[in-house]
Amino acid sequence: MPENQLFTWSALGTMAGASVFVYFVVQYTKGLVDRFVSWLPTDLYAVIVAWLVLTLAQLAVDSSSAGDWRVYALAVANAFLVAAAAGQMQNKALNPPGASAADTQADKREYDKQGDGVNG
Repeated sequence: MPENQLFTWSALGTMAGASVFVYFVVQYTKGLVDRFVSWLPTDLYAVIVAWLVLTLAQLAVDSSSAGDWRVYALAVANAFLVAAAAGQMQNKALNPPGASAADTQADKREYDKQGDGVNG
């Protein structure tokens, strides 16, 4: 990846790039989505975001594939993998390896009191 770019379309088409991007998009927008589409589970929302990211990345890299149904079908399959990886990032952020359950709960209570800075 060039030094002057954080993401490229090619990087967003990879498992690592797509997972990180989906993680951040879901974290920053889930409060807004919950407000307007409260029936949509966050996990399914992450799959939808992942599908959109993967589809756009594929079309940006190879625009001639826009009419090929296989691009969209493969993006659905890969979206579940990317959303699962993003979910694991969330899990590790909330429950870091090596931290005791009491430490994690104390941190969560402190975080909840302060607000997350994004949604509250």
